[in-house]
Amino acid sequence: MKHIYIIACALVVFSCKEKDLKAAGNGKEMAEAVHADKEHKGEEPTTPEGTEVYKPVPPKVQPGAKINDAPSDAIVLFNGESLDQWVSAKDGSTAPWHLNKDGSMTVKDKSGDIQTKQEFGSVQLHIEWKSPADIQGENQSRANSGVFLQGLYEIQVLDNNNNDTYVNGQVGSIYKQHVPLAMASVPSGEWNTYDIIYHAPEFNSEGEKIKSGTLTLLHNGILVQDHVEIKGTTPYIGWPKNPPHGKGPIKLQDHGDNSRVSYRNIWVREL
Repeated sequence: MKHIYIIACALVVFSCKEKDLKAAGNGKEMAEAVHADKEHKGEEPTTPEGTEVYKPVPPKVQPGAKINDAPSDAIVLFNGESLDQWVSAKDGSTAPWHLNKDGSMTVKDKSGDIQTKQEFGSVQLHIEWKSPADIQGENQSRANSGVFLQGLYEIQVLDNNNNDTYVNGQVGSIYKQHVPLAMASVPSGEWNTYDIIYHAPEFNSEGEKIKSGTLTLLHNGILVQDHVEIKGTTPYIGWPKNPPHGKGPIKLQDHGDNSRVSYRNIWVREL
């Protein structure tokens, strides 16, 4: 019995040591896996200089003189002086919306959407908008407009102040796709800002989508869309569609119900 007891103890000790060795090995493998990526391979540097990079040097961009002013490398799409950068989305004719003395433009009811003459892919877009101070309508018929990227993907513009609606169609939503993380509007009649980081979808030679677009939106400086996936087009009825496309215009919506939404200070940086 004594011999059997000694053998059993030896087996237990051996088993524990084997587990410890495996755990140590797994720990090493785990540590290597944590640090492994395509860029960092081979022998790890042992000096600070081994991980310092000096080229390429990022280009210098001069910020705008005031908050929300266009930076030096931006394309100014609207500065309040004219609608020369815009055309009717229906037929390409002169943009028919109202140009105001305060440097803004306002939707001309039932005249149709307007869009940029220039087409864009991935962009940083800054745009300011306001709903009218005198409130009319409710639900989706109160100061309804929208900002369409590449003419296809809508970020909702809407007066939601004391005005409930379906949450995937409220202000700051990616229409019918992504509910905003917060409702960040200022009071009706005051200016809102949208700052948008948009990466366009990619398609292969057969017209199949191989990479979805993504969008980040700050509404009045508050993150309301956090690098969300664009599932496809944003129709009022039906599922998102994914027609193959290249660059497209930035489009502003005339909702056709006397929305009276105004826009100002629109600029874009190509990414």
